[in-house]
Amino acid sequence: MPSPEPQPIEIKLRRALRRLEVTFEDGSRFELPFEYLRVHSPSAEVKGHAPGQETLVLGKEAVEVRAIEPVGQYAVKLVFDDGHDTGLYTWKYLYELGRDRDARWSQYLARVQAQPPAPSPSPPKSK
Repeated sequence: MPSPEPQPIEIKLRRALRRLEVTFEDGSRFELPFEYLRVHSPSAEVKGHAPGQETLVLGKEAVEVRAIEPVGQYAVKLVFDDGHDTGLYTWKYLYELGRDRDARWSQYLARVQAQPPAPSPSPPKSK
């Protein structure tokens, strides 16, 4: 009988490729870019405390994962170089991030595109 929750059998931090590689016991293997993991952090800072309170995280193209810390037998905490380290990536969530990567990334990019343009800086005032 298969286990109800997906279980990882291997987790590798691929710093040179800027990806987290996760292999699950069902044979699924996902390569998750650091930026993708950061903007989809399961933390309250990103997800909010209720539906509709999500924060659109921008400017994380160059973010790095400094460390992976195990949390019991059910999750890991990723420590990012921008100081973010509050989301617990459960095995189930990592599996969902891998399985749904294309759809989630497309939704993220659509949200970024829908953002109003940043105001341009004012020209310096002449004396």
